[in-house]
Amino acid sequence: MARDVTALVELLAGRRVVALTGAGCSTESGIPDYRGQGRSPSRTPIQHDAFLRRAEVRRRYWARATVGWSRFRGALPNAAHEALAVMETSGTLVGVITQNVDRLHAAAGSREVIEVHGTIERGSCLNCGDEVPEVRSLLPIPRCPRCGAILKPGVVMFGELLPESAIDRAIDLAQRAALLLVVGSSLEVWPVAGLPEETLAHGGKLAIVNREPTRYDARAALVMHASAGETLRPLCA
Repeated sequence: MARDVTALVELLAGRRVVALTGAGCSTESGIPDYRGQGRSPSRTPIQHDAFLRRAEVRRRYWARATVGWSRFRGALPNAAHEALAVMETSGTLVGVITQNVDRLHAAAGSREVIEVHGTIERGSCLNCGDEVPEVRSLLPIPRCPRCGAILKPGVVMFGELLPESAIDRAIDLAQRAALLLVVGSSLEVWPVAGLPEETLAHGGKLAIVNREPTRYDARAALVMHASAGETLRPLCA
């Protein structure tokens, strides 16, 4: 492990580094990976088109979210979030692209964060178009303060396109990265799963820290099948 961390430090040195993080970056903060082992088969995702068409689906979504919110409420950044924030402060890391919606990168102090799947903190009104920056105080059924319609969550739902501005920024960062550091992502969810290809195609290198193998392991300069926090903690020094 120590030897692998040394190799990672050597890869980071003097390079323009961008981090790409997934659910495995937050599991050590107590936030479950809903795509991983242990996910209940009954917890089928609510589709975006169903949410738009049916009020009862919107109410069911928020009923689930109210129960699940307790898992986010007490979550704190772990060593992986903190290490990435330190790397940004030191000038090693130029930005974080994250698939997570928990805002733990911001809580750790990271400033350049692209949340390609949105965030749990915000909501929007499908009726009048208002943006609501804080929905937690409006649970269990968040309604628009202006018109009273049930809000859409600020996360990208299944079947919904990613925000064009966010994915465009992510692609630009990946293309200009001398090293893309993948942390806790299975690289299975598109279009984010294609970002390593952008880095490699533009001459950059790839380093992967993930418990399970990914489709890009064979093309990475370094692969560490380990937890995010355990691996990145030494980088804070």
